[in-house]
Amino acid sequence: MGVCASSPTIKLKRNGGRSSSRQEGTSSDYIGRPKGIVVIDVDGDQVQELKQPTQARGIISQYPNHVLCNSEAMSVGTCAPHVPDDEELQPGQIYFLVPLRQAQNPLSLPELCNLAIKASSALAKR
Repeated sequence: MGVCASSPTIKLKRNGGRSSSRQEGTSSDYIGRPKGIVVIDVDGDQVQELKQPTQARGIISQYPNHVLCNSEAMSVGTCAPHVPDDEELQPGQIYFLVPLRQAQNPLSLPELCNLAIKASSALAKR
């Protein structure tokens, strides 16, 4: 989900004491990627984890006036790109349901951080 403004690098000792670097606090280190498809409604804080493959239109049809956005494609200063209706959603990915009015504006850093917090919180609860 873009670049986090606060990502300190820490040194780890593994592989016989050799040092390696990694970013502290990445979601895959602490929470892990979801096995299914995760859809988060940014308005109502509703979270769905889908086990079966589905196309974007299957989700969008349930949420009028919303667009579906892949978290991996969202970045500061750009409008969130919409997932096409006929695209199959990918397991291990997090998608946000964003109100159409909100999706038409470029994302600010605080907005993107808020989405990252929602995703992290949703993954921690599952």
